[in-house]
Amino acid sequence: MARAASAVTAVPVALTIAGSDSGGGAGIQADLKTFTTLGVFGTSAITCITAQNPCGVYGVTPMAPAAVTAQITAIQRGFPIAAAKTGMLYSAPIIRAVADAVRRHTIRRLVIDPVMIATSGSRLLRADAIRALEARLLPLALVITPNIPEAEALSGRTIRNLRDATDCAVLLARRYGTACLVKGGHLRGAIVRDILIDHDRITIFASPRVAARETHGTGCTLSAAIVAFLARGMPLASAIRHARIFVHRALATARPAGTHVPLNLLPPRRSYS
Repeated sequence: MARAASAVTAVPVALTIAGSDSGGGAGIQADLKTFTTLGVFGTSAITCITAQNPCGVYGVTPMAPAAVTAQITAIQRGFPIAAAKTGMLYSAPIIRAVADAVRRHTIRRLVIDPVMIATSGSRLLRADAIRALEARLLPLALVITPNIPEAEALSGRTIRNLRDATDCAVLLARRYGTACLVKGGHLRGAIVRDILIDHDRITIFASPRVAARETHGTGCTLSAAIVAFLARGMPLASAIRHARIFVHRALATARPAGTHVPLNLLPPRRSYS
C-alpha cells in the first residue's frame, strides 16, 4: 500500500520593487540572490533599467509607471506576498504608482530603502521625487532604512556621531509613523552601529567594521535580508539582527569577480532559523 505523501510547507514569497543593476551587485539582482540564499521565493517589479557596475552608473531608463503597477498586480494575483521592499524608485510618478499599489494590495510588511545616491556617488532619485517619497510612500512602511546621507537628506540635519544618528532616527520615526533604522556605516570607527527606533524603543546593533575593498550593494542586500527574515515570520528587531549578520558575512567572505570584489551572497554555512 502506497504511503500518503508528506505535507509540503509553502515557501514564503518576498517582493522587491527596485531598479535593475546590470553589474549584478545591487538592485533587483542583489535582492533576488539574497531572497534565494535565505530560503524565500523572490518576485520582482522593475522600476528602472540601469547601465552600471560598482564604479558608476552610466545610464538610467525608467519604466512607465503603469508597467510598474502591472508587475505588482500580476505578482499579487499569483502569490501571497509575505513581505516586500522598495529600492531605487527614481521619479515621482513611479513613487506614486508604487504607493497606490501597496495600498490597493494591502502590503503590510514593507521595508523601504530610500535609495537616493549610489555608493559610487551617482544620483538614483530625482530631486523632485523626494517630496513624493515622503508624502506618499514612507508612511506606508513597516520600517525605513536610510544610511547617514539619506537620513540627513530626509531630516535636514547633519549627523556627526551616534547621538546625532539616534536623534535623527527618532525624528524620522515620529514624522512618518514608522520604525526607522539609521545605518551607521558612514560614521568613522572600528565598530559599525545601526540605530533602530520602533515605537519609541531604541535598539543599537553593533558589529566590527569589515575592511572590505568594495561595499556596492550593501544597502540593497541588508534591506532584502530584512524582508526575507520578515517573510519567514521573524519580528522586526530579530530580522534586522539576522540581516546584519548576513551582510557582515557577505562582506567578510567577498571574492574577486572580474576586476571587482562583490558581496558573497552564496548560501551561508550556519542556519538563520
